[in-house]
Amino acid sequence: MAKSKPTEHAPDDTPAYTVVARRYRPQQFSELIGQEHVAGALVNALKSGRVAHAYLFTGARGVGKTSAARILAKALNCLKTDKATPTPCDECDSCRAVMTGDDVDVLEIDGASNNKVEEVRDLRQNVGFRPARGRYKIYIIDEVHMLSTSAFNALLKTLEEPPEHVKFILATTEVQKIPITILSRCQRFDFAHVGPGKIFEQLKRIVEREGHQADDDALRLVARRAAGSMRDSQSLLDQLLASSSGTLTAGQVTAVLGTAGDDRVIELAKAILANDPKTALDRIAEWVERGLQIGELIDQVVEYWRALMLVSCGGPDVRELPVSPNQHEAIRTQAKAVSLDTVLAGLEILTATKARMRGTPHVQVLLEMAVVRLCRLPDLRSLSQLVQAVSQPGVQFVASAASNGNPPPARPQPTPAAPLASEAAKKNGTPATAGRPSENGSSSVPAEVTATPLSDATVQTVWDRFFRYATEKYPILSQHLRYASSYAIFGPNALAVRFPTSYANAKKECEGEASLARFQDALKRVTGQPVSIRFELDRSPNAQPLAGPQSAAVAAPTERKRSLGSLPMFKKAHEVFGAQIWHVDDDFNPAAVHKPAAPKIDDDEEEETATEEV
Repeated sequence: MAKSKPTEHAPDDTPAYTVVARRYRPQQFSELIGQEHVAGALVNALKSGRVAHAYLFTGARGVGKTSAARILAKALNCLKTDKATPTPCDECDSCRAVMTGDDVDVLEIDGASNNKVEEVRDLRQNVGFRPARGRYKIYIIDEVHMLSTSAFNALLKTLEEPPEHVKFILATTEVQKIPITILSRCQRFDFAHVGPGKIFEQLKRIVEREGHQADDDALRLVARRAAGSMRDSQSLLDQLLASSSGTLTAGQVTAVLGTAGDDRVIELAKAILANDPKTALDRIAEWVERGLQIGELIDQVVEYWRALMLVSCGGPDVRELPVSPNQHEAIRTQAKAVSLDTVLAGLEILTATKARMRGTPHVQVLLEMAVVRLCRLPDLRSLSQLVQAVSQPGVQFVASAASNGNPPPARPQPTPAAPLASEAAKKNGTPATAGRPSENGSSSVPAEVTATPLSDATVQTVWDRFFRYATEKYPILSQHLRYASSYAIFGPNALAVRFPTSYANAKKECEGEASLARFQDALKRVTGQPVSIRFELDRSPNAQPLAGPQSAAVAAPTERKRSLGSLPMFKKAHEVFGAQIWHVDDDFNPAAVHKPAAPKIDDDEEEETATEEV
């Protein structure tokens, strides 16, 4: 019995699936989303006939560089018109061949795999042949920065003076690696990142054409994750549509991406801003157990802190925030409770941590360290505060212990503040113990805070009481107020304080965000109503510190600084560097004559001298 031949199955006629990024690739200049400036320039060049012989398209990945090169190639060789056109027909043989990458006159070369000098020499030899059917022979070299130095040198002459029938279109993501000799021979176009709003609108159109459904929050999340790359967003959308059986939701997107939900990021931010490292670390541990990616999580926290910075600078109506709409209300609320300096310091910590995560397996440890540092930011002090605390005798600098859940220890008062309390107590008829630490360790409110509304008639009284209150409440900070030269009302419930130009450092310390808040609180307690305060420089040549409270304690140091500032060395330092005398040691004497040490006489010389005397 003869063996029967195996039955041959008919070939599968099902067409191969084409990914979304290829099916929705732009085919006209008007379809280049986010690159209107490039499209407009190329359209005008085609209309006027001023098409250059070499173009350089540079920009991030997936923003439309190769698509623009193909559209330009179709526009130059479209067979439906007698000359180059800004609107190719997409129907002729040339246009269809360019769209599929099969046109013999449009050669797409990968610079990464064809980067040797021999391959560039072959290109130079083929340049001399005329196109087969089109008007031009067009060379599209992608990732041109990957060419070797020898290959670039071989391309120079051809790129500068190619035949009339040849056009070059170079594309790269790293333009800084291209030699300047190549750049000078090309017309350069920079492709911008595509905004998340434009990416969202395009993804929405794609979902409708594909016959699927997706929540707007899910598409916005994909648009933000793309980081300005249209192709990346379309590739990610293709993956999500393939893995989703129904409506695409934000929860499904976060599950596929391994990112945290909006509510989880808000919870982490609340714990950090509340200086609660335990809760913040517990949240991170829970999310890691659920399989969230640490790299994605820190990216989300960076975006959240960036949104806090934008709201702190631009107000609640800032144009576009890099977070989902579900987080907008929480960010606007939290931005009011944290200073801009704290937000900026947090951003520095987060971005440095993100950079350190590359190439290390201990990513969770780095994230936990960053979160703990963010929680401890209120405990940190500026360098000027540390210098001031160290340089002032009798003042002990105590760090806050609020982050540990314990009340801060009572801060010892400086010696000069004691007479103020007793003097104020005598004037107001209150016990002299006002302002001293109470039994529970907290400082009681000074007695001289009787409410006195700010007006032209009471401005001096308000200033005296405000100064005494601030001295007892904030002994370190209020040291700068001693150098004020004048004060005045500049509006309803508004006080302006001026400093001589020689005490600009004192003004700078007073107008800091935290210092300003404390001074305003002190004025509110003194006047019984909110009062704004601002600090200015008094540029009058005769401006001097006020002879007000405690002026005698600083009169001598002030006079000494003024006399030292008149010396040539200090005057030159002030003119060249803008330097100011901040502190003078008691034993400092620039007029002292330096006496050279007596030369040391060894034993032999001493013995010889004694012999001569004998």
